[in-house]
Amino acid sequence: MKKIILLSAIMTTGCLAKSITPTSAQTFKSKKIKLDSAEQRIELLTTKPTFGSRVKVLGSDQLKGEHEIDQIEDDYTYKPGSIPPFIDKALEWLAEAQHEDGTWGAGTSSRQNIRDPHAVKGDPATTSFAAMAFLRSGHTPQKGKYKSTIRKATEALVQVVESAPEEGPKITQLTGTQPQAKMGQYVDTSLTARYLARILNELPKKSKLRKRVDQAIDKCIAKIQDSQQKDGSWKGGGWAPVLQSSLAEQALEIAQSAGKKIDKEVLDRARKNQKDNFDDDSGKVRSDKAAGIELYAFAGAQRATASETLEANDILKQAKAEGKIPQTAKLTVDNLRKSGVKEEKAKSLAKSVAQNERQQKRVQNDNALLTGFGNNGGEEFLSYLMTSESLVITGGEAWKSWDEKMHRRLRKIQSSNGSWSGHHCITSPVFCTSAVVQCLNTFKDAETLRNASLAKADIKEKE
Repeated sequence: MKKIILLSAIMTTGCLAKSITPTSAQTFKSKKIKLDSAEQRIELLTTKPTFGSRVKVLGSDQLKGEHEIDQIEDDYTYKPGSIPPFIDKALEWLAEAQHEDGTWGAGTSSRQNIRDPHAVKGDPATTSFAAMAFLRSGHTPQKGKYKSTIRKATEALVQVVESAPEEGPKITQLTGTQPQAKMGQYVDTSLTARYLARILNELPKKSKLRKRVDQAIDKCIAKIQDSQQKDGSWKGGGWAPVLQSSLAEQALEIAQSAGKKIDKEVLDRARKNQKDNFDDDSGKVRSDKAAGIELYAFAGAQRATASETLEANDILKQAKAEGKIPQTAKLTVDNLRKSGVKEEKAKSLAKSVAQNERQQKRVQNDNALLTGFGNNGGEEFLSYLMTSESLVITGGEAWKSWDEKMHRRLRKIQSSNGSWSGHHCITSPVFCTSAVVQCLNTFKDAETLRNASLAKADIKEKE
């Protein structure tokens, strides 16, 4: 008998989970199930994986067909380009979860059962990730309902970076946090740089905080660039270090769009490393650095190819406008060369475009891929976020379809208090909620993400 466990019971209360038992798994899969709103927060697996286990919970035979959560009917009206009430509720919960010192914490890898956000110590990776959720929702230190929340977080992060030694890749002496254990020991640096670079130009040019943020970005970027390996990745352990490497690449992109000078070779190597995880022949990705879970590596590879796909299309568009190639010219290596791109770069860009087309088709249609580890942990939510960013960068119908799919799916598994929690690896409700909010509000950062992909400065003049 297959149990469907209500997520609202799996929170900090320690309550026993309520369950619904269909007559059989086959009955569940073959029929549309309509649940009332109180019973739409479900967790659809019969078994919970061991924390940190590298073994998939579900076999390949169980990972076929439509994702079960998509079988559940609801009356949700999707409105593209808007922030729905259930995300407002998530932001309220997240604001209440902030510590007095401006930080948030995910807790330790050894105590993943602790879900109370105030019972864990704040850490830079989680703080920057949560702060980004507010920033992406339209709140800044200068405006919005949560301006004090985001200002406190920014000040806390700057202080962490300022206190860190100049040498070495780390910005904190904390060890054993959930983000570190699952993604790598340098993830605090990557996520903090990603956030600070994004918020820099939201601050008044003459403010003291902006000057501190500016200097903190420089320090983080130096650490990221100095610690890159020859293959374009970043070491430091972790269960799925491919995610840490992807976040480092994103930090470099956003810093560049904020006006920072980035080593082009470092960024090119980082993108190539992510793209090389994708196999052109099979359409699959290497998952040896993704804990054996293809979704994690796939999301990173797609994020890298999305940036270069936009870059290639932009070059072609400009070349057509200048009369270098016909208006009907297709995106090929030859046409990129005629547009002024060197042959090696032209080949790389053309390869990215071809890969991205295949990736878009697969992520839209392969529900086995989206199942990830078998149920949702922070890594799954982060992978959904990176896929949303990839698709909003390239735009079109693929983005619209994916965004609606994510809104419907993630709404159904929201806890009654407004948060989301993971069921393996990164279980922290702060981290998971932050990932979901960023994922569903990606549309608000579309211009910034596209500018970052094109290496265009996204500088807003503020007095």
